[in-house]
Amino acid sequence: MTSTPEQTSVSITEAQASPIDECVTPPEGIGRRRFLAATGGGALAVGLAGGRTALAASPSAPVNLAVMARTSWSNRSSGTRLAAINTNAAPASSKDDTEGAFATEPHAGPAWIEYSWDVPVRTNAVDVYWWLGGWKGALPTSWRVSAWDGKRFVPVRNAQGLGLAPDAYNRTTFDPVTTTRLRLDIDPAAKASVGVLQWRVWSHGAVPVFPPLVTAGQDRAVVLGGQTYLGGRVRTLDAAPHAAALWHKVSGPGSVSFADATRVDTTARFSAPGEYVLQLSAKADGKTTNSTLKVRAETPPPDERLDVVYTTPYAIDSPLWSSRAKALITRWIPHCIDYCERTDLKIGQGGLDNFIEAAKALRGEPHGSHKGYVFSNAWVHQTVESMCIALMVDPQGDKEIIAAQDLMRRKLGEWIPVILAAQEPDGYLQTAYTLADRAKWPARWSPEQRGNHEGYVAGYFIESAINHYTLTGGKDLRLYNAAKKLADCWVANIGPGKKDWFDGHQEMEQALVRFGRFVNDMEGQGHGDAYIRLARFLLDSRRGGSEYDQSHLPPGRQYEAVGHAVRAVYFYSGMADIAAETRDIDYQSAVLSLWDNMVNKKYYVTGGVGSGDTAEGFGENYALRNDAYCESCSSCGLIFFQYKLNLAYHDAKYADLYEETMYNALLGSTALDGQTFCYTNPLVDTERTTWHVCPCCVGNIPRTLLMVPTWAYAKDKAGVNVNLFIGSRVNVGDVAGTAVEMVQKTNYPWEGAVALTVNPAKATSFAVRIRVPDRATSTLYTAAPPVRGLESLTVNGQAVQYRMEKGYAVVEREWAAGDRVDFVLPLAVQRVTGDDKVEATRGKVALRYGPLVYNVEKADQPSIDQPLASTPVTAEWRPDLLGGVVALKGQWQDGTPMLAIPNYARMNRLPSAAGGVGGTDSGINYAIGAQGQVVAADTTGEPEGHDRGHARHSQVWIAVA
Repeated sequence: MTSTPEQTSVSITEAQASPIDECVTPPEGIGRRRFLAATGGGALAVGLAGGRTALAASPSAPVNLAVMARTSWSNRSSGTRLAAINTNAAPASSKDDTEGAFATEPHAGPAWIEYSWDVPVRTNAVDVYWWLGGWKGALPTSWRVSAWDGKRFVPVRNAQGLGLAPDAYNRTTFDPVTTTRLRLDIDPAAKASVGVLQWRVWSHGAVPVFPPLVTAGQDRAVVLGGQTYLGGRVRTLDAAPHAAALWHKVSGPGSVSFADATRVDTTARFSAPGEYVLQLSAKADGKTTNSTLKVRAETPPPDERLDVVYTTPYAIDSPLWSSRAKALITRWIPHCIDYCERTDLKIGQGGLDNFIEAAKALRGEPHGSHKGYVFSNAWVHQTVESMCIALMVDPQGDKEIIAAQDLMRRKLGEWIPVILAAQEPDGYLQTAYTLADRAKWPARWSPEQRGNHEGYVAGYFIESAINHYTLTGGKDLRLYNAAKKLADCWVANIGPGKKDWFDGHQEMEQALVRFGRFVNDMEGQGHGDAYIRLARFLLDSRRGGSEYDQSHLPPGRQYEAVGHAVRAVYFYSGMADIAAETRDIDYQSAVLSLWDNMVNKKYYVTGGVGSGDTAEGFGENYALRNDAYCESCSSCGLIFFQYKLNLAYHDAKYADLYEETMYNALLGSTALDGQTFCYTNPLVDTERTTWHVCPCCVGNIPRTLLMVPTWAYAKDKAGVNVNLFIGSRVNVGDVAGTAVEMVQKTNYPWEGAVALTVNPAKATSFAVRIRVPDRATSTLYTAAPPVRGLESLTVNGQAVQYRMEKGYAVVEREWAAGDRVDFVLPLAVQRVTGDDKVEATRGKVALRYGPLVYNVEKADQPSIDQPLASTPVTAEWRPDLLGGVVALKGQWQDGTPMLAIPNYARMNRLPSAAGGVGGTDSGINYAIGAQGQVVAADTTGEPEGHDRGHARHSQVWIAVA
């Protein structure tokens, strides 16, 4: 989006704001009602109003210049927005955030917020109204005002005031200054957040003539046959503006039709696929500003989505994946079992004991209170699902794996009756509700309790039942039937003509679609449809809320990835499901838009998302600091989202992306020895701990990584898609009327050769579609040299012709058991550079080999802060390093050796954080909006992880000369 003012004039008014609909005079030729719609109503005229128009050189009273400023910030708390502070609202108190508020993150240290103007302004006074309604919100200890002098920010002179009073504007005066940028530097109280409701800047002397502030909106995609919802904004200093807005097409391959080109909030349709540029223009008293956005019009997806390959018993035959799976099965999952059974935890508590107490309550027996967060059932359900998947991995004689699997069988036998005993008679299941004080949590599915994660924990239970069914081959239906009972309970109570509801943390939506598809596949078409319909209703109900949980707009009108990153990717995954199941064009367009915004503006080179600029959430476009958040759960959710798009569009680029996330953002979330994990995955260092204040990732990581058959293959009636290259033996189910087993032999990602044996139960004609990786996954990053294509492909030793379709090499023939496809994927060392819009990667380079992004660590060289030399970087197999890796060798600028290791293996050579609990000093509210029976974790008295001082041990991006 771009905005360009033209140098003409605009009028201003003398007095303070009053409602626009009481003072607007429409331009000639446009009716008053239509003009108000065209200019966006009150959103257009935030600022001065009422009274007569004054000369720009002679205002009768100071005016608030803030309404014409653009805003920026150093850090922001999720659920708050900087745009709220210059609306000229009049708060009733420091807790009145009805018009929105801005706040920083606790523990973030000194912060700043900044105004900038298109023209110089002159001011000698500001007002600040502090907000005390946020998480750990407190008045700051001090603050300062600085003005930009063209080169730097300089403190204003003779500042008087700088008040810290609540429930009032704090006036500060200073010597007059002329500037285009003004900044507040704020010192928060210790470990506290600082919030601002309004920041006014008062004019001194002549007020400049401002062009209208015009914002066309986010770039987006639209599926042909549908429409895009335009929601531009226009703002002027004059609350009785003579401004009119107009949309028009700047460029594009076809025609564009607007429902009403004079409205900022209108719709547009496109006649042909391709890239378009639309422009919103606004004119006030002869002064015009333009803003543009890009729209990519795409053809609809195929009529039929690809089918899921369910995870059923399989074998892994891969040096890398065998070692990672063994660590998960023999160390990490047993660790999760142990912690879920512990009753002595002071932090991250709330395991199986909650189910035991809930069952007592349902039987009318004396019982204890709920422990931990309201969503603590989640890591129990995740661990159940992880056990089920781990039990489907062939141990191939490994005694440690066999022993761990024996433990898991015993634990499933113990846990399942305990969990089911906590299910209420009608199928409802959440122990926090069952054990809650009814005075605090009086009813299920109440808007006041939206933050209590009812759907989040229910969704994880439903998903665990699917893999328990596939583990037992449908012979043990206890969890499956209980999941149906739970889903039926929701269907009976929520929906059209019943309760309107959406959950604060999305998960139930994608779980219901996954379960509905599974029930249809197991019981016949139609039996699971009610669950899919409910998922759609839950999604459609999201509106009237905040960006934090993506309820600020209807799903079909969301085009930017915002808010809490895990909630977002779970939401987008569910939206992609519904788009595929219903072919709703608004959903299809929104999903593609969200994908484009996230992947091409908010995506890390490691495949992670969630910058941490908004706590656990997304920041602004291109805000990708290296001390990223990149929560492990967000990586899981991003894999789900990309996978759903691969099913819907049959396009290999989505598998390219989830491979990237899997190898670089998730595979290293547990340590090589399987004893610690990462809650967050920044690109500099990381914290590996045994447990966490909010252990929502502990079971999510293994349940995601071990579903190898599902991620590796997809299918339809005419063939099978090969999406991941992992040495394995997998039954993909029915293809073209016959059962098919796929066997891969490969040392990928260390080597590019893959041998794929196709074993149909009977000779049958179908297509084998092999993903041809394209490492150019995001427009944010450019890699040199480019790597794509196949080096070779043969069938039974003979070169064959194949065609390329959407990133797949398609070989169509009659296949018989034992037919072998050999192909070689090119692997080369690449230097990756970031888009110049990303400040954190300017002047830096990342290294990549195949799907793997690399990391330099002080364990391998004295310094990682100097520039990388321009000499070649080469790949070398190192069996002695980190369990065996391909390392990258080069030189630093001073001529000393440089060694880089795969990012998944980072931070495994520091002293262990055994017993450490992560997140104890994060300052993050992990349960925003939660009410009722909530026991927040005690964040004192537990050890932290590794030294989190300023010494840097590990980093992805390397300086270049």
